[in-house]
Amino acid sequence: MTFRQRHLLGIEHLGPDEITAILDLAQDYHRQNRSDDKHGTALAGLTQVNMFFENSTRTQASFELAGQRLGADVMSMQMQASSIKKGETLIDTALTLNAMRPDLLVVRHPQSGAVGLLAEKVECAVLNAGDGRHEHPTQALLDAATIRAAKGRLHRLTVAICGDIAHSRVARSNILLLNRMESRIRLIGPPTLIPAGAAEWGCEVYDDMREGLAGADVVMMLRLQKERMDGGFVPSEREYFYRYGLDAEKLAHAAPDAIVMHPGPMNRGVEIDGTLADDINRSVIRQQVEMGVAVRMAAMDLLARNLRASRAAA
Repeated sequence: MTFRQRHLLGIEHLGPDEITAILDLAQDYHRQNRSDDKHGTALAGLTQVNMFFENSTRTQASFELAGQRLGADVMSMQMQASSIKKGETLIDTALTLNAMRPDLLVVRHPQSGAVGLLAEKVECAVLNAGDGRHEHPTQALLDAATIRAAKGRLHRLTVAICGDIAHSRVARSNILLLNRMESRIRLIGPPTLIPAGAAEWGCEVYDDMREGLAGADVVMMLRLQKERMDGGFVPSEREYFYRYGLDAEKLAHAAPDAIVMHPGPMNRGVEIDGTLADDINRSVIRQQVEMGVAVRMAAMDLLARNLRASRAAA
């Protein structure tokens, strides 16, 4: 397999061959996770530390489960009660962790670039579980794996990413990945939630849902990230759903076999109609959650191989 990275900090660092390597291995782990024996030994003897400076349910749980299924010793630190709250700097925390000699460090942090800074200070493999508005690489990879499983390919699809683009690290990582895999990307949302210069990212930009969804193969809805908003970006949730929330009438403008995605957590009746979110014929939201474990297993497996190889060569 072709995967050269020491860390997984963002999609921006990956080539198409490396993306494909992760997705191919994730497909194997997806099959394994559906079997009676879900456990392997790829991380046997290694220690995985999860540091989440922001609350998380899906990402943290799936990283923990992924590490356990691969045989790692997994420790999740409660950063809300950590020494960071007592004034310790991120670098001092990194040096403390380094002295414990972990092998894999999974980090979510509210500041863009914080995970990259940690990676410079530790001697283990670092995985970015989301940093500020920067990137969320494993979410984009699990989205890609879900799309590939449903559509049979990633190339030359029309993917509509809808909603709060401005505050979304998920959107940024997906844009980078889908561009590398030669898909057509449409960004749809109110002008207040579309970043300046978005049209220069190789995307088409729309402020009308029906126009933007026309013929789309994939409809990816995003959560309104109120915790990152410091002003009135939308008039009201009711008005937002009327114009930009996904319902059956708006989805009818997409391709007849279009799939519906959402990274979660969902605000039903705001970003997406609840009935549509649960429609097993259109929605792949549950499949995204399942694929998240397989993708994170694949990413940690590949990083562990490189880590062991570099240690053996030292």
